[in-house]
Amino acid sequence: MTALSRTWDRLTLPGKALAILIPLLLALTIGLVVTLILFGPFLWQLILDNLEIVRFVLASAILLVIFIPIAFIVIYMEMKIIALMNLRIGPERVGPWGTLFSVVHGLKFLLKEDFIPTRADPIVFTWAPVVVFSTAALSALVLPFAPGLYGQDFNLALLYFFAVGGMTVVGLLMGGWASFNKYSLLGGLRSAAQIVSYEIPLTLSVVGLVILAGTLSLNTIVMQQGVSGWFVDWYAFRQPLGLLIFFLAATAEANRTPFDMTEADQEIVAGFATEYSGMRFAFFFFAEYVNVFIISAITVVLFLGGWQAPFPVPHFEIHVDPGQLGMGLLFLVALAPLVGTLLFAAPIYLLRSRTRWWVALIVGFVLFNVVVGGLAFLWAYVSIDWVAGLFWFVGKTFALIFVFVWMRGTLPRVRSDQLMAFAWKWLLPVALLNLFVTALAVIVLDVVQA
Repeated sequence: MTALSRTWDRLTLPGKALAILIPLLLALTIGLVVTLILFGPFLWQLILDNLEIVRFVLASAILLVIFIPIAFIVIYMEMKIIALMNLRIGPERVGPWGTLFSVVHGLKFLLKEDFIPTRADPIVFTWAPVVVFSTAALSALVLPFAPGLYGQDFNLALLYFFAVGGMTVVGLLMGGWASFNKYSLLGGLRSAAQIVSYEIPLTLSVVGLVILAGTLSLNTIVMQQGVSGWFVDWYAFRQPLGLLIFFLAATAEANRTPFDMTEADQEIVAGFATEYSGMRFAFFFFAEYVNVFIISAITVVLFLGGWQAPFPVPHFEIHVDPGQLGMGLLFLVALAPLVGTLLFAAPIYLLRSRTRWWVALIVGFVLFNVVVGGLAFLWAYVSIDWVAGLFWFVGKTFALIFVFVWMRGTLPRVRSDQLMAFAWKWLLPVALLNLFVTALAVIVLDVVQA
């Protein structure tokens, strides 16, 4: 036992981690194999009988996992774009062009002390960031990312989105109240007042769109915007005022500049998150950037055509059957990377005499993979519907994210009273006006057509 203790003490931190993880993974693997052997047919039948529930659980788990790298990308975009707007370089030391700096942020949160204030409510304090992050992720369950690529689709998807997304205020208020800090409480109260106020014009702004679409299904709304294949079918051109109201109200819902009153650093330190540290703060931090992605995505779905291309794109299938090549496939897989690397490396090595041969080979290998990856994407784009749809959806979404970052680097924060007055005195009446005008236009058109 003494020798074992000495060996454990001599191990480095990565060595201790591996000494724990390897036996644990081995035990889990053996347990999984035994379970599949004993209960495999029963579990498979259980999955087939409850396929919708399994789909819901898998979609929720996938969304919770993929939103972490999405948050990292949005954080990197914000740091880099705001730096360029201020004639600075921004992150550049960690990874190529600083692309891994967001990962360093995540590791920093993991390593920081997880602290709970003395007089705070520990249960509510702990669950508040979980509520905020989970509601942000679960609201995206109904978003159609591409044809057939969505978590769940039902007739009340838009209502579900607003209902679940509105629960974010509960988590913010929980965090502000449970922290036992006056600045945190003030930030929580501001979040409740702000989100409740802007929820009304946000919902009313899409009622006119629902009247035109005749459905609350997000998939159907997207498909209605691609009838002719041109961008003129997008609801942004039929509901321009609704788009403007929705974008302003959604900016306030996501607590983004100039409406970031819940985390006004110059006034109330960090608002509801003042007393948070470690991974609890990380959940709040990531949820903010996940919300930016979700708000941009729902704007694309409702007003900018979703996965639809802005112009007709030819679609045809290129059938490639590798089995027809026989043994030639083996030689192609083995020789193509080598020949391609040499073809790209040769001009670099010959034209620049100071370039070392191994550097030219590395550059040639990278260029070869870029070209092959581009050709593979082009084939998938013209042959597979969901690849093309996902390309346009992601492109439009990140274009809107750029607008959010642009606003943060440009606009000053408004006062709290101005924020509330703008919602009740301007956005709400204009949203009602847009609703009445849309309803009247639909009635008039129906009478004329009759």
